[in-house]
Amino acid sequence: MLNKKIALGLSLAIASVTTFALPTTYKIDPAHTATLFSWNHFGFSTPTANFSDIQGAINVDDAQPEKSSVNVTIPVSSVNTNVPALDKEFQEAAWFNAVQYPNITFKSTRVETKDKKHFKIFGDLTVKGTTKPVVLDAVLNKEGIHPMKKVASIGFNATTSFDRSAFGIGNYVPNVSDKITVNITTEASVDK
Repeated sequence: MLNKKIALGLSLAIASVTTFALPTTYKIDPAHTATLFSWNHFGFSTPTANFSDIQGAINVDDAQPEKSSVNVTIPVSSVNTNVPALDKEFQEAAWFNAVQYPNITFKSTRVETKDKKHFKIFGDLTVKGTTKPVVLDAVLNKEGIHPMKKVASIGFNATTSFDRSAFGIGNYVPNVSDKITVNITTEASVDK
């Protein structure tokens, strides 16, 4: 009888470890996700703009973090510079050409773990039909049960930078900086 109890206990322990180790897919919450980008404007200021309504998924493998992945779609129409005329201009062919290329996408290709909270996410960024590699420096903010949604959730911040001219958006370079700095914050949860 004791052997059966030990065997049952070991089976449950193995099952719980196996369950914990399974990769988890989190759906990005657009209401709590933002992509803020900034640039230098003629040396006088550093304006910022934001993309919203971001869709996608974060696949997390706690047992093997390097197998985790990110897949994101950002609608160009969601850009907000706080200057309505500039928002409209950004939709035009000379800039993002939203009619022909309505979305910006990022698809990770690999993840490097620096420690339990810091990661480098390598991936392909596609803007205006051009795809280039970029690296996100990501920080895990929190992983656990969301107090309101009551489901497994995760949150990250990430930063990156790249030259916008590499994506065919070189207007006013060098007076308006080519280098764009991007700050991302996101929450994502398991679908109920």
